[in-house]
Amino acid sequence: MLRTIIIGSCVSVQGIFVRNLADGKVAVKVGAHVFKGVPVGGTA
Repeated sequence: MLRTIIIGSCVSVQGIFVRNLADGKVAVKVGAHVFKGVPVGGTA
């Protein structure tokens, strides 16, 4: 499933959902990289 997250103040990343993190953030995978950030438009 694709998820969009916000990293920092204005950078967003869309990738394959990896997992929900304990602090409310979400991890997504884009290619070989895993990014962690706040989910857009919903709860984690």
